[in-house]
Amino acid sequence: MASKYGFSFSWKRALGVTAAKQKLARQTGIPTTKIGMERKIGSSLLKMLFGRK
Repeated sequence: MASKYGFSFSWKRALGVTAAKQKLARQTGIPTTKIGMERKIGSSLLKMLFGRK
């Protein structure tokens, strides 16, 4: 969220939601972002099709 004067506020960061999601993603190895999920699924599919080199 962009704002004036170089200051922005995120209620998710203030409540610790962001840190909790990051911690969960590191522990489980499952990304919580859309881009991260797409990369992990794509990587898994390529490994299944072509095998690990």
